[in-house]
Amino acid sequence: MSATLELTGDGIQLSPKEMSRYSRHLIMPEVGVDGQKKLKAAKVLLIGAGGLGAPLGLYLAAAGIGRIGLVDFDVVDFSNLQRQVIHGTPDVGRPKLHSARDRIQAINPEVVVDLYETRLTAKNAIGIIEPYDLIIDGTDNFPTRYLTNDASVLLGKPNVYGSIFRFDGQASVFYPPHGPCYRCLYPEPPPPGEVPSCAEGGVLGILPGLIGCIQATEAVKLILGRGSPLIGRLLLYDALEMRFQEFKVRRNRNCPLCGDRPTITKLIDYEEFCGVRGQEAPPAATGAQTWEITVEELNTRVKNGEPVVILDVRNPPEFEICRIAGSVLIPLAELPGRLGELDRSKEIIVHCKSGMRSARAVQFMREQGFTRLKNLKGGILAWAERIDTEMATY
Repeated sequence: MSATLELTGDGIQLSPKEMSRYSRHLIMPEVGVDGQKKLKAAKVLLIGAGGLGAPLGLYLAAAGIGRIGLVDFDVVDFSNLQRQVIHGTPDVGRPKLHSARDRIQAINPEVVVDLYETRLTAKNAIGIIEPYDLIIDGTDNFPTRYLTNDASVLLGKPNVYGSIFRFDGQASVFYPPHGPCYRCLYPEPPPPGEVPSCAEGGVLGILPGLIGCIQATEAVKLILGRGSPLIGRLLLYDALEMRFQEFKVRRNRNCPLCGDRPTITKLIDYEEFCGVRGQEAPPAATGAQTWEITVEELNTRVKNGEPVVILDVRNPPEFEICRIAGSVLIPLAELPGRLGELDRSKEIIVHCKSGMRSARAVQFMREQGFTRLKNLKGGILAWAERIDTEMATY
């Protein structure tokens, strides 16, 4: 059985301007006029218009993909510009979909762009994904990755996968029954908080450009029916060592989604499956005590000279960017071995960037017998927004 999309360019015409635009494709025997018509006939959905979605949108538009769907619900932030090259400084504050659409159509006005300004969920995923020939996963969280995978498998669509973190990237193509799905590679998500996000751990700005271009290449190969796609192969890239490695990934016959006897026949609650529901909330209160404090409350207490310890559980590079005056740095990963540095008799206000890591720290410290604890709601981002507006953010 062929692993290509088996698209045809029947009924598709290339205008004289398009013949000129794609001339470097047309003179390649692997593409030619028929191949370029296939590209124009193709409908590709990009999940995410961020780091990976940026090069994907640019290069697929330039390649002549006829219809590109974009799914995102975020707005452009200054911190995005280090890697999300489809957006520019004037786009800060705009919806990413609008910025990406304008850039795609500036590159190639022949491309039809569909916008889905929403979070992909189990309720809307089938309806959004179904009209497209090929799905490209440019997401940055496990619930959406599993959702994208499951919906693609249930609909029989190839899923071109990519992920990035710090200096490392991955890419593959999941396309049952021709090969494995994402669940064959990762049957279970990691425990919540075990794998930092790019917002917590950082990412080399150039990295998504390379991984996104690999994904775009795989998409074009599948549409053209040329070459050997990354089906059953996981490509790993280490930017620091400038090294590629490849591993075989086999279809798991016991996979609950694409195995011989599948048990997953419809989409599920992916936040619950990945254990992230409520992770942004502080630990539950007991009795009349609350385990949360606002930045305004903390600011008042600091100004009044109240004896509180402000514990920062971010990583040292984050601490170098910005910090609350007088705070003590103990990264979350080091906390179990450094609890002895903290005075249990004093009230400790714990914070991180947005409140997620600090909530985990508060929960852990409570389990170790600490009782005078509060989690700073919204973290240092809330402090910068509402207390110290001159503070640098990231």
